[in-house]
Amino acid sequence: QVQLAESGGGLVKAGGSLRVSCTASGRSFDHYSVGWFRQAVGMAREYIASISATGEDTWLAAYVKGRFSVSRDNAKKAVYLQMSNLIPDDTAIYYCAASYGSSHLKLRSTYDTWGQGTQVTVSS
Repeated sequence: QVQLAESGGGLVKAGGSLRVSCTASGRSFDHYSVGWFRQAVGMAREYIASISATGEDTWLAAYVKGRFSVSRDNAKKAVYLQMSNLIPDDTAIYYCAASYGSSHLKLRSTYDTWGQGTQVTVSS
């Protein structure tokens, strides 16, 4: 079992960039796929991106393609979400989650463990 903690959120102006991190503790982090989700006020939690356990495969939701990317460093037990060209609609709490499997990574129910989230606010 791993535990996750997000960091790196903050306030950024529209058009700016931000990288949020997901750091794991516990064993066998390199056996877990990791997903990123976000939840805006009054909205459902939505899928953003995911990365396989080895980092060889990444997937992005269509609405962030070309603006966001996901990567990981298993030696540091960390996964990163790099966000650029941010818009006010990107304002949300950003969560990372870990799954021991590698299927259905767009579904919240796939994930075994969630972090507490980090707030990202994009001002206009």
